[in-house]
Amino acid sequence: MNEAELQAWVDGRLPPDRQAAVDRYLADHPAEAGRLQAYREQNAALHALFDDMLDADVPQALHPAPPGRPGPANSPAWAMPAWRRMAAMLALAAGAGVIGGAAGWTLRGAGMDGSTGLAASSPVLPLASLPREAAIAHAVYAPEIKHPVEVGADQQQHLVAWLSKRLGKQLRPPQLAQQGYELVGGRLLPGDTGPVAQFMYADAGGQRLTLYVSSGQQQNRDTGFRFAQEGNVGVFYWIDGSFGYALSAAVGKKELSQVANAVYEQLQPN
Repeated sequence: MNEAELQAWVDGRLPPDRQAAVDRYLADHPAEAGRLQAYREQNAALHALFDDMLDADVPQALHPAPPGRPGPANSPAWAMPAWRRMAAMLALAAGAGVIGGAAGWTLRGAGMDGSTGLAASSPVLPLASLPREAAIAHAVYAPEIKHPVEVGADQQQHLVAWLSKRLGKQLRPPQLAQQGYELVGGRLLPGDTGPVAQFMYADAGGQRLTLYVSSGQQQNRDTGFRFAQEGNVGVFYWIDGSFGYALSAAVGKKELSQVANAVYEQLQPN
């Protein structure tokens, strides 16, 4: 059984005879069955998030520039809009065989001001893009079986020191045992104005949630809790100084609110 057939099974593109053969193979190989089921869940999460964007018009900022006028390729590096970064993340996921049409979202969404196209003139992300970016990062990495994080919780000291250095802020991953979640680990993600940290947690049943910590919020005012529903992923997010925080999970709003309150309290200065 080769990987191409397994990925075709994930996408539902096998003819009936090969579908049956792969089903038999997976019945005898539960570890492989778990890996491919995680890919299917990842597909479903991304489609739920972004399928409604597939038929959207291409933003004017993505059209070719008229002759003699500078286009995006000649823009300053700091002005690179967030859609390029998110397109890269989705491309990585697509290369792993975990998404298809959902990549259409990258033409709209992150980096947009909601009415006039991409916000290429400012390096600061609009507040509304924070939950979107946190949700897609959650949808990409939460279903992973073998590599959900770059550095595991068994190396927490190294993880915290590394991410703190990259973000230029002493980070403190919240302790959520009282809420039923334990730290799995974390990873470094690309951000529009700097690096982003993602901490992942899981409960005893395998439900995962992620805390997304984004720098570069200097021009956004501090905010209280806000909630966004991105497909089946709920996100509580807030701004504190120059950092944005977003807690994401495919759980009910009430449960996520309780965890978000615990996170917020632990992140406040002593």
